[in-house]
Amino acid sequence: MTGSIGRIFIDADACPVKAEAERVATRHAMRMVLVSNGGIRPSANPLVESVFVADGPDEADKWIAEACGAGDVVVTGDIPLAAKCVAKGAKVVKHNGEELTPANIGNVLATRDLMQDIRSADPFRQGGGRPFSKADRSRFLEVLERVVRQAKH
Repeated sequence: MTGSIGRIFIDADACPVKAEAERVATRHAMRMVLVSNGGIRPSANPLVESVFVADGPDEADKWIAEACGAGDVVVTGDIPLAAKCVAKGAKVVKHNGEELTPANIGNVLATRDLMQDIRSADPFRQGGGRPFSKADRSRFLEVLERVVRQAKH
């Protein structure tokens, strides 16, 4: 996309940084699309659209993967969704500020699959990483700002 402004798509059901993403979208006058199965309060911000998809596994992910493209930014922690979005040319940022790109998405996907296999092989192994922190929130804001600026050019 040359010079046209894309959108920010939020995989909203478990997203801890919706307010931060909305601030960045507003600052750049970009449309932001919150995609969820419901239960998310619509924003009063005219730039923010709420899309409610059918109940079911991965329905929000399917909608985002279909709708996004080059010039768009996707905020998600879902690695398979991120891989689909990166393949379509969208920029992807995880909630903790990690940017997923064509250069790293293969390794991130392989690591996710490996960890899933390890967890399923040992039912006593507890998954989950460290809790979401203020540093994660700050890093997310910084990276989203940079990625949005890149997407706009």
